[in-house]
Amino acid sequence: MQKLYYENPYKKEFTAEIINILEKDNKYHIELAQTYFYPEGGGQPSDTGYINSIPVTHVYEENEKIYHVTERNPMKIHRVKCSIDCKKRYDHMQHHLGQHIISACFVELFNANTIGFHLGKDSSTIDIDKLLSKDEIRKAEEEANKIIFDNINVEILYPTKTELKKLRLRKTPPKTAKKIRIVKIGDIDINACCGIHPNSTIEVQLIKVSKWEKYKNGTRIHFLCGSRAVSDYFYKHDSIERMSNLLSCSDSNVLCEVERLKKELNKTVAEKRELKEEVSRYEVQNMLNSCESIKNIKILKSIYENVDLKDINNLASKLISFPNVIVLFGVKSEDKAQLLFMRSKDLNILSMNNLLKDAITLIDGKGGGSDFSAQGGGKNNNNVDSAIEYAYNKVKDFIISNLA
Repeated sequence: MQKLYYENPYKKEFTAEIINILEKDNKYHIELAQTYFYPEGGGQPSDTGYINSIPVTHVYEENEKIYHVTERNPMKIHRVKCSIDCKKRYDHMQHHLGQHIISACFVELFNANTIGFHLGKDSSTIDIDKLLSKDEIRKAEEEANKIIFDNINVEILYPTKTELKKLRLRKTPPKTAKKIRIVKIGDIDINACCGIHPNSTIEVQLIKVSKWEKYKNGTRIHFLCGSRAVSDYFYKHDSIERMSNLLSCSDSNVLCEVERLKKELNKTVAEKRELKEEVSRYEVQNMLNSCESIKNIKILKSIYENVDLKDINNLASKLISFPNVIVLFGVKSEDKAQLLFMRSKDLNILSMNNLLKDAITLIDGKGGGSDFSAQGGGKNNNNVDSAIEYAYNKVKDFIISNLA
């Protein structure tokens, strides 16, 4: 198998002979006599493209053979026409070289080594073995972009073992009997790498760190290169422009306006919370004053529709903070019914858990809790009224029969 992608990584189309086809899991793994398709490896995803108009979805190397995976079996095996998704290929090349450059900057500036690299569809990441500050990351980013515009040639070397020992590699090369492929970027970086890269740093165009985060004992850096970085800039510029139009301010004042609106929103939310609490206190008191009372025990039963169960839970909790209160609430929604039973801590009558488990069968539901509080749900929302009425009658009968 001739690995022609190393000879010319810019090649878009070529012809080749098919020398073997393996069928696995309803897919065809095609071996060509020679290929420009890059197989997945070294942190770089594989190329995709076409063999005789049949999509190649993945390329991998196994036992020194390169296989091109397709969904259909090529009818023709001699002199098949192959084409590579060159936009995707070039994006991978830019990001792989970009990784070499920014990793070299972290080593040079902060003696921080790259211990992981992932070239993703939306962004790429490197994992650094140290915790880095925002200023340090920005400094490395700035230095990386200076290197890009220095237009440094990228050399590919296949040194002998003697020559390899004399090279100042960033990482120890793998132990192998084969010749090791070395990527050299001027005096910036020299490292063993099986990936493919552009011929010069200028082709990376731009490196932009998009975000960073603590990862294990170090830092994970997310970055964009080339067309992806430019597209990201266009998107963010358009977003700022739209925001400035909405806020009727200049682009430079967008952040100040957003911060001002955020403060106003926080103030409004706090005021709303206070008003809601005040309304809730009045609501609770009104409910307690108007509810049925049997032998000095207040029983509140109610059914709510399409409301947040969390709000009903809060209301019930406030009600039972008063002495001698039992709450029997039902909540109906479009396709579900829920029951919530609670009693004051001072009441030592009837287990809400047992009461709920009896009543919830009427809505084909399940649930549970404690003697003081229980809740559950079911699918039959037509019977919520019956379930609440059943629970109410049990409570009423118990109070009349057992309490003096």
